[in-house]
Amino acid sequence: MTQSRLKRKELGAVGEAAAEQRLKEQGFRLLARNWRCRTGEIDIIAMDGEILVFVEVRTRSGRGAFGTPLESVNARKQRQIIETSQVYMHQQRQQVRQVRYDVLAVQTDPTGVVLHIEQIRNAF
Repeated sequence: MTQSRLKRKELGAVGEAAAEQRLKEQGFRLLARNWRCRTGEIDIIAMDGEILVFVEVRTRSGRGAFGTPLESVNARKQRQIIETSQVYMHQQRQQVRQVRYDVLAVQTDPTGVVLHIEQIRNAF
């Protein structure tokens, strides 16, 4: 029996779960997942020691017909993440923290089996 392709939303959930697990293995302390406000959403918010890290997770399956996961975090998306992170920091009174923006690129096969995870620290 062959497994079916995952839908986009299911694939995203697989990627976020894999990214969350990778961050926990590295000793990150997770604060929030899929945090939303009027300006957008941040996939994962975590602490790496004393550094507040906002993580964008990009998941792709197959051969990359739409480019790599990292290429999909364009300038517009970066601005939206930064703006949303500022709302989070204001609401949580975290403005004085050192901040970092990471991208985790998760590559899967069409059925959602994770093949590779690449983490770019200080991605932007």
